[in-house]
Amino acid sequence: MGVADGYRTRAEGLVENPFNGLLVFIGLYLVADLILKLSGVDVVVNVPGMGATKIMGGVEPLDSFLSKVINGILRGLIIGLAGIGLSMTYSILGFANFAHGDFITVGAFMGVMTSYIVAGVVGAATYDIGTLALMKVEASQLGLAITGGPLAFAAIVLGLLIAGVGTVGVVLLVDRLAFEPIRDRSSVSLLITSIGVALVIRYLVNFIWGIEKFSANSPGDTWELAIRGSEPANGLQRGPSTWEFVITELTGSIRVNAHDFTLLIIAVSLMLGVHVLLQTSKLGKAMRAMADNKDLARVTGIPTDRVIRFTWVLGGSLTGVAGYTWVLWSGTFGWYDGWLFLLLVFAAVILGGIGSIYGAMAGGLIIGLARDLSIIFIPSAFAKAFAFALMIVVLVVKPSGLFAGRTTA
Repeated sequence: MGVADGYRTRAEGLVENPFNGLLVFIGLYLVADLILKLSGVDVVVNVPGMGATKIMGGVEPLDSFLSKVINGILRGLIIGLAGIGLSMTYSILGFANFAHGDFITVGAFMGVMTSYIVAGVVGAATYDIGTLALMKVEASQLGLAITGGPLAFAAIVLGLLIAGVGTVGVVLLVDRLAFEPIRDRSSVSLLITSIGVALVIRYLVNFIWGIEKFSANSPGDTWELAIRGSEPANGLQRGPSTWEFVITELTGSIRVNAHDFTLLIIAVSLMLGVHVLLQTSKLGKAMRAMADNKDLARVTGIPTDRVIRFTWVLGGSLTGVAGYTWVLWSGTFGWYDGWLFLLLVFAAVILGGIGSIYGAMAGGLIIGLARDLSIIFIPSAFAKAFAFALMIVVLVVKPSGLFAGRTTA
């Protein structure tokens, strides 16, 4: 009876709220359409006056679909990594930080600048530091790839470290000059201040590095996995610059490069580290207590100022690393990209439940996958809009987000 009652309750809910029923129908239609596309099947109906009209299906090669899934996961990991800092700021300090996107930009520029200087001065030794710091050299000339040799590897690792540490320095300076003096005021005052901070940082980056987009790296070795064909397996082959694992005659393949693996390892490791920190360390427990009730945390002797500083340090470092890993993955960046990327980060944080770190992680993956998989159904120009539409739909069904009630914990 319990199962029957459950189905009856859901059915009554769909009758009482037709919008939910419409969402279920659209979801089932998209799933069925995707299955038909992967199978290469068209569903055609004869419409009077219009002739044969395709209503579902088409062709979506399996290799193309899996590539979109991989890109969506990688994009989602970066969004989730950046979203952790934004969620922590909201849960501990109580305001939405609109400067967060420009902190991402700071991390990206600092990391790439460091990589350029290390690779250019130590390796090529033909460029002056000023030229390298302003990134007036093509990354391909410096051989900046994670598999480009010990020097290139060291340059990228140092870039990651400086991206995190440098962003922390900027974040702490901003907190001291802009946020700390008005910390006891309303969250609206802090939000408006963060907008001003964002504009200052954005145009300072513009003034130093200009408006051009930069090529930041080369992906290095690429691994290509064939997934469909008709001939027997040929084994492992070495091409001019590509490793190909050929299961069958190559008619479709998935490509991943060394920077994809680097992003995956860094993002997953940092997310696990944040989880362990919050659940086991004394400072992590203090952060969770302060997120639940700031006044009670202060009364019980928790050093709230220290917790706030650590929140900025942890959030800033993750944000800076997210900015640099975005550069490693995408290969290009510009002075305005952090602000544009912030829109996806906000969508992920709101979708997961604002103030929830785990919600930011899950929301990032959902937004990333929605952004890339939507290209199967709609033109790529509308992919970002589809991600925001998904966020709105989820909030209509569950207004508090997926992880409602779970803040920093």
